[in-house]
Formats: sequence, structure tokens, C-alpha cells
Amino acid sequence: MSNCRQCIIKRFNALKTLTNEELETFSDHKTTLIINKGDHLMTEGSTINGLYCIKDGKGKLTKLNTNGKEQIIKFIKGGDILGHRSLLSEELVGLNAIALEDMHVCFIPKGDILDTIKINNQFSLNLMRNISHQLNEANTLISQMAQKPVKDRLAETLLHLEEVFGLDNKGFIDVVLTREEIANTIGTATESAIRLLSNLKKDGVIDLQGKKIKISNKSELKNISEGY
Repeated sequence: MSNCRQCIIKRFNALKTLTNEELETFSDHKTTLIINKGDHLMTEGSTINGLYCIKDGKGKLTKLNTNGKEQIIKFIKGGDILGHRSLLSEELVGLNAIALEDMHVCFIPKGDILDTIKINNQFSLNLMRNISHQLNEANTLISQMAQKPVKDRLAETLLHLEEVFGLDNKGFIDVVLTREEIANTIGTATESAIRLLSNLKKDGVIDLQGKKIKISNKSELKNISEGY
């Protein structure tokens, strides 16, 4: 089992503010999990008794709408922490967390998190900042879905995916999504997402290789995302 003190992932989240003693406590009590592609890490409506720290792998946060259709709210990767909002509010989990590829995750028990919050003000502040950032992202998504045409939402999503996941060694966005997942991100039918992607390729804005997507003309994609 890896030691939290040596884990480089902690520098990307609120755990970077922990003391060596606090990190040792987390290491002693944590559970290391492997979440296989397609499996749930968290399930909407369930209870949670700790915090998840993603060591590596990629995933999606989703919510089912009233018609039972999946809406992708956010994408997650190594360095992200999950579950802290429900843990602190003592509410049921609000989203599903599903692995897009195999993920290695550490689970830190609720008691250790709450004990550390009481004595480490910086850790508490960083958790609050993280929750505030997620709330701001949610507000932006709601505004975007309500006001932007679907083509603009697709352009913004592709730019966001490149920002979150970076590029592979061939210049493609380093995440593999089905056309249905892209449609569920931008709030449209799968057929519409396929057509829009094809049109962007035809216009030389993106390149497609199977499920992989490369942004060929970023300035034009930015213009589209802004409604030009």
C-alpha cells in the first residue's frame, strides 16, 4: 500500500496542506480500491462515509434526469477528490461517479477527515474552496445549457476536454468517449452529436480517428464556442 507522504497526487488537492503526522494517519487507515472501467465509485442517492482521492484514471460524474437519461456533469482524473460535499453536509450522494477507464482510488474514512478538519484550518479552507469551485462549475453548466446552441456547447466541451485531460503523443485529446457520452455532456441526441462532429471535421476544425478527437483549428473552435 502506498504511503500518502510519498504520493505526488496530494499536491493537486486539499491533502497538500496536511502535516506529515496527518498524512501518516490517513495512510494507516485508508483503503486502496481498483474501480474497473464502467463501474461505479459513487452512486446517486447512497450514503458516504469518507472521502475518495483519485490516484490515476479517468471518470465522469453523472446525474439521471426525470426521463432516466444520463447527463454528464463533470469529468474527473488523478488528483481529484470526491465525496467531501456529501460528507460535510451529511446528505446523500448527489451524483454518480463512473470510471471511463480503470481507476486507482484511495478511500479515507470519515472520522479521519472530520478530526483533521477540527485541527487543520488550511485543510478545512481548501475543502471549502473546492466545494465553491464545484458550485461555480455547476452554475456555469446550467447557464451554458440554457443559453448556448448545441454547436456552441460542443465546441466548448471539446476545448474543456483538452484542458482537463491534455493530449496524447499523437495530438489527440487524451480521453476516449463514446458519441453517446459526448451527447450526454452537451445535452442533445446522439445522432445530433455525430452530425455536429462530422461537420466540424468537414470544416477542418477537428480531426477524428475512431473515437479519438483532435482539435485542428483551436482559434476557430473558440470562436464557435463563443457564438461567432
